[in-house]
Amino acid sequence: MTKLRHYDHAGTARFVTFSCRHRFPVLRDPTTAAAVIAQLRVMREACAVPILGYVLMPEHVHLVLHPPDDVALGRLIGQLKARAAREILSSLQSDRDRIPPELTILGRGVRQHAVWERRCYDHNCRTPAAVREKINYCHNNPVQRGLVNNPGDWMWSSYRWYQGERDVPLEVDSIFPP
Repeated sequence: MTKLRHYDHAGTARFVTFSCRHRFPVLRDPTTAAAVIAQLRVMREACAVPILGYVLMPEHVHLVLHPPDDVALGRLIGQLKARAAREILSSLQSDRDRIPPELTILGRGVRQHAVWERRCYDHNCRTPAAVREKINYCHNNPVQRGLVNNPGDWMWSSYRWYQGERDVPLEVDSIFPP
């Protein structure tokens, strides 16, 4: 497997995408989506990572964030995914007493579970216009996929925050006025 290169310490905002294992729609359940939101909040506060925009889709996540220069993006996202996976798997085991086969891995005779694909993909946003473009992409993703007619109808994004609403799942650190 080729190692993806992250260009850390560039002083730029980053557009990050990571997917659920086998694109299984783990995040269509509000409980599992809320687990990711909770871990985004932890990452934002504990690691001082401004989150500029986001969207949780049923089978993937897009983030626009501005990691501090001393933080390696791959490690940061890996920690976020690991914490969220533990919470999601715990929820799946307790609420439904079963984990979907799409999230099961059999290796060396041992059954394990994975919520996420191993990699994340990122793009450096070198200009404010690029940051705005990626935030807009996040907000319009549910509309493009036909999940809602209006970006404001999708609960799991930063769109409503940018529209001035404050009763949202996750506040963002907007760098643009609403």
